[in-house]
Amino acid sequence: MKVIICGAGQVGWQIARHLSGEKNDVTVVDSNPELVRRATDTLDVQGVAGFASYPDVLDRAGARDADMIIAATHSDEVNMVTCQVAHSVFSVQRKIARLRAQNYLDPGYSDLYRRDHLPIDVVISPEREVAEAALQRLAAPAAFDTESFLDGRAQLLGITIDEDCPVINTPLRQLTDLFSTLRAVVVGIRREGTLFVPSAGDQVFPGDDCYIFTETQDMARTLEIFGKTQSKQERIVIIGGGNVGLGVALALEARTDRVRVKMIEKNRACAERAADALDRTIVLHGDGLDSALLEEANIATADAVLAVTDDDKTNLLASVRAKEMGCAMAITLINDPTLVPLMGPLDIDAYINPRATTVSSILRHIRHGRVRGVYSIGDAEAEVIEALVLGTSPIAGQKVKDISFPEGTLIGAIMKEGKVMRPTGDMRIEEGDAIAIFAMADDVPEVERLLQVSIDFF
Repeated sequence: MKVIICGAGQVGWQIARHLSGEKNDVTVVDSNPELVRRATDTLDVQGVAGFASYPDVLDRAGARDADMIIAATHSDEVNMVTCQVAHSVFSVQRKIARLRAQNYLDPGYSDLYRRDHLPIDVVISPEREVAEAALQRLAAPAAFDTESFLDGRAQLLGITIDEDCPVINTPLRQLTDLFSTLRAVVVGIRREGTLFVPSAGDQVFPGDDCYIFTETQDMARTLEIFGKTQSKQERIVIIGGGNVGLGVALALEARTDRVRVKMIEKNRACAERAADALDRTIVLHGDGLDSALLEEANIATADAVLAVTDDDKTNLLASVRAKEMGCAMAITLINDPTLVPLMGPLDIDAYINPRATTVSSILRHIRHGRVRGVYSIGDAEAEVIEALVLGTSPIAGQKVKDISFPEGTLIGAIMKEGKVMRPTGDMRIEEGDAIAIFAMADDVPEVERLLQVSIDFF
């Protein structure tokens, strides 16, 4: 398939990396020649330097026979015009645009994206995706990473193994014997910086970051087995009142269980906007690094601090200061993946990577067949793919033990007729089942073949 990716920043580069690795014909367009050169030097893609919204630039990028265009530049308006030009001039079949401004996302204006107006097939909102990720982290405070699958009936939990974990030095196959009713599977382990899919004989050790699939109803028990306690988040301090912070605060206010939220925002206009939009949240104008202001927000008695400004270093330092002043938990927004290894030494409990959440969202919309969800792990090191098993799939009708899955894959959960099950070797996968698979990046194409899915269109 031929794909044009407009914008060679972090998100565009990662999408190009995914799609070119799956043997698609990818062209990257950006107004910055250096970013285009970085993409062509490191990836198997073609590059065009120029403004993506210009018809002649899209023509040079091959828009006349392109199947899809992904507009992910830093400008909402450029992304919108790019999709319009791709549709009106080149009749590109599928158009995806990343839009940040919340005004463009108001449901009351949804007619804007009709084919006879602004023909955009899929709108991706990074801020909304990140706000949802933040809420998921708050829902499972003992985990550094979380994502829902199988209609919310299953959860992927990222858990750091501590010294007092009850199951350290225990072969994973024995977990089934010890906890026979537990519907949980360890699908990935990061040890000393290296992510791998464990075998039945592998053990977990202190310091490991484990990715665990569990049935949602078993989440608290799973956390307990792996040495974590689940506490209720009743007092939350949000540092940063932009679109992400405001989105989280609005969602917390909408909950039936009362959560006391305080927000700190440095920009006065932004703070006033947040105060006008929120009913019960106390908005404080000032610097989230200011100890006196953190004291005013009662940070010492807060259950969690959520640092979501647009500056990574501010988020890191604010989280460290909040923890030092007595806050029980810190969740930090980190754009630069090279800063993630600092989480442990700085005693930061969980992080949100906007790039990973946006990439996951875009992949979810461009993978077809019957893919229901995609989640990117780490720095695009692995993916969790949720798909509906088709009758044409090579795995339909087979027992799990008879399927030739690549070494770097593991089934996390199977849903049959609305019931989530832990996979066993003798379990037969039938047409209509929903399946969630953890796969290392190099093995994703083979997983798609087994699921009989592709990113081609119907």
